[in-house]
Amino acid sequence: MEKLIRVGITHGDINGIGYEVILKTLDDARLLEMCTPVVYGSAKIAAFYRKALDMQPMQLNQATSAADARDGVVNVINVVGEDVKVEPGVESPAAGEAAFAALERATADLREGLIDVLVTAPINKHSIQSPSFTFPGHTEYLEATLGEEGDRALMVMCSDDMRVALVTTHLPLSRVPGAVTREAILEKLRVFSRSLVRDFGVHAPRIAVLSLNPHAGEGGLLGTEEQEVIAPAIEEARSKKILAFGPYAADGFFGSGLYHRFDGILAMYHDQGLAPFKALAMEAGVNFTAGLPYVRTSPDHGTGYDIAGKGEASEQSMRSAIFSAIDIYRNRMREDAATANPLRRQYYSKGNDNVVLDLTKD
Repeated sequence: MEKLIRVGITHGDINGIGYEVILKTLDDARLLEMCTPVVYGSAKIAAFYRKALDMQPMQLNQATSAADARDGVVNVINVVGEDVKVEPGVESPAAGEAAFAALERATADLREGLIDVLVTAPINKHSIQSPSFTFPGHTEYLEATLGEEGDRALMVMCSDDMRVALVTTHLPLSRVPGAVTREAILEKLRVFSRSLVRDFGVHAPRIAVLSLNPHAGEGGLLGTEEQEVIAPAIEEARSKKILAFGPYAADGFFGSGLYHRFDGILAMYHDQGLAPFKALAMEAGVNFTAGLPYVRTSPDHGTGYDIAGKGEASEQSMRSAIFSAIDIYRNRMREDAATANPLRRQYYSKGNDNVVLDLTKD
């Protein structure tokens, strides 16, 4: 029997829709046949939301450690105090502290191998700020916390038929042009291409690169980044056997359906990639952090304060995030097994009628 994958799930902002989408997802008992959920949060807060949402009781195993998680049930590790105040729809420092407590404990357990993958519910990027969390978002925190030397995290939004990665992530628009450099594009293409192979099982992936300016700069009339930065980066990537194409004007690229012809799309900045992605794949979209030695996914939506506690939130993206984490983990295991003992390169000596196989070279 295949080992059940332990999925760590952080509760995110306790005043948002995190608990609702988590509870709705885990209410399907079939999920327990493929993974062992370990929720980093609070059994008391979970009970509060079950009651508020008029949901059926759920069997919860309160574990003191992920090492004690049981298969066949939903496990909860309490990371916040009993007195924490829950205020659905309200941004608060207490909610930010609770979100960070779950994230910190889960990432520590992920490093220790107590859980196999991490799925994070949405946080409020403002309320979570503290001396311990000074990052623009999950992606940057995870790179600093889980990355090994030389690792670069890459935000990838993925659905069944589209994968969009970003050169710049949580950055003010005024700073984007300066951050779109030849080196940055090359680095993102390298990480993205490798992720498409290892994490998604795509061989020889084709990556479309979007322009920065309207109409791809219109020959320099609307900007020169395409000619001076993006196109040279694409050319250099191709010299390194990365199948990159473009730059494409973003509006026509998505509007014409051209994205269907590529395995991945590299956008220059946050909204350029995420606005069309969410318009096309909102409820099934998943945010995946590529480039790190650990698997982390999350739903592609935010805290949803406006509908928190009302029973209106869809759990589809959270469900997709869990399934994607499991799939990516398995893809990595298969790729690692397939490449563990590669055949040595074979060379043939030249200038001899009787060609001799030479295995002495590396």
